[in-house]
Amino acid sequence: MRNEHGSTPGSGLAKTLAGTAASWWGGRSGVQLALLGAVLLATVWLGSNTVASMERFGITPGFDFLHRPAGFEIGESVVAYAPQDSYGRALLVGLLNTVKVAAVGCVLATLLGVALGVARLSGNPLLSVLAQGYVELIRSTPLLLQLFFWSATFQALPGPRQALNPLPGIFLCNRGILLPAFAGEGTGGWVLAALALAGLLAVAGTALRRRADPGGGTLSAVAVAAVALGVPAGLLAGVLANSGLPLAVEFPELAGFNFAGGATVSPEFSAMLVGLVVNATAMISEIVRGGIQAVPSGQWEAARALGLTRGRIMRLVVLPQALRVIVPLMTSSHLNLIKNSSLAVAIGFPDLVSVINTSANQTGQVLETMAIMMGAYLTVNLAVSAAMNLYNQQLERRGRR
Repeated sequence: MRNEHGSTPGSGLAKTLAGTAASWWGGRSGVQLALLGAVLLATVWLGSNTVASMERFGITPGFDFLHRPAGFEIGESVVAYAPQDSYGRALLVGLLNTVKVAAVGCVLATLLGVALGVARLSGNPLLSVLAQGYVELIRSTPLLLQLFFWSATFQALPGPRQALNPLPGIFLCNRGILLPAFAGEGTGGWVLAALALAGLLAVAGTALRRRADPGGGTLSAVAVAAVALGVPAGLLAGVLANSGLPLAVEFPELAGFNFAGGATVSPEFSAMLVGLVVNATAMISEIVRGGIQAVPSGQWEAARALGLTRGRIMRLVVLPQALRVIVPLMTSSHLNLIKNSSLAVAIGFPDLVSVINTSANQTGQVLETMAIMMGAYLTVNLAVSAAMNLYNQQLERRGRR
């Protein structure tokens, strides 16, 4: 059956589909299909060759090795680990070590980077020049060289008997950084969980309060603070009471040739954290400086006309507007910090890369371990990117309102 234009109904649909496919596929579809087929054939050939080579050396492809005992020590771990544990648990320990140094590093680098970026624009010439010199020095030297420097610095600290004591209860020596800690094993973890819950409740409560009451009454703010502090405190008290864990802080004390009590931060972790933070702070400070300078000068003049001080202008007027420029670029800095943590293997910190290398050397499962490493870094980076994108979208919605 033909319509009034002399064409069948199916031909119009076919032309539409063909046009859509052509616009999506592009020109020279035959060449593209040939290239795609060649890539697939090369992939299959390389895969079959790899499997044959592994079988020739007595290596069975797959991830069954994750259940076998690892048989090697890991000097530092967030969760309990022993050499008789499986390779899977060893890789988990390495991943958690990477997440730990990256998470702490991102927070510290952000705080210090914002402060340094503001200092670059300070009216005090000495402060501005010092901040600029710091940025130029760090950006002009390789990160690996900086990590070697900090590792040598922490290793060169005096022994426990001559430990430095910059603050009460805090000691610096070649065994690491000694800090006060909760006396009961596991108490610190519950306290951190309570603080994380308090932060989540505060963020969620603030968002709900702004949506329900844009005026931001004092009573609703007090209610959010009471819930954010009261609920975690009550849960923490209940858990500690049921488990019998004491809520007491113990301080490190010199006993013989070493310290007893408190918590010890290893020299490797300290050097890795300081190196990453120092490097990322310089990068973030430039992002913050550029974001602040992107705010029109009329905003400064209008705030000065209202009688606001420079500090209040920066906090209430300029930084909230600059965040829309800063956050997307800061996301890249956070992702770079996470990826740069893979250099920890150079100074002996047992991160994911270090554990992966040891596992690959012992098992011969190089492809599998490399796939695990790529998947782990991809997952962590995508999670951080998604969180920062959500925050950026919230800033855009707030700006439109």
